[in-house]
Amino acid sequence: MIEITDFESLLAVGKQQSEPQRFLFVFLQASLPDDHNDAKKQRFHSGQGGELKAVMCVDKDLAELTDFATLVAESEQMEKDWTIVLIACLSGVNGFPPMPEDAGHPLKMMVQTVQSGGDLSKYLAFDKQGLLLRFS
Repeated sequence: MIEITDFESLLAVGKQQSEPQRFLFVFLQASLPDDHNDAKKQRFHSGQGGELKAVMCVDKDLAELTDFATLVAESEQMEKDWTIVLIACLSGVNGFPPMPEDAGHPLKMMVQTVQSGGDLSKYLAFDKQGLLLRFS
């Protein structure tokens, strides 16, 4: 079994699954809350704290994904600034891959989890440089 340490190992694990996979991406922007104080501001500028807001989401078939740099380049075409991308996978059934229309509800649930301040640890997350992040 491959340990997921970067985006390429995530793709490798996706290819090993018994059912075809569709990847779900929610791009987030980190910002300071309006009611921040100096301590929160210092934490934020040191790379901690702040609040997350979903700025865009997309789903892709595993065959459409090549590497993290390509994903970043495609996201930049949308002209939405982001700092973290959340990733989840949707499995197919009986050898049939999930269709794009199957991704709508799970993507909406991911966005709602972000908006409500829910537990993001169930998703994989990468920063814009491709580093795997862990939520605590």
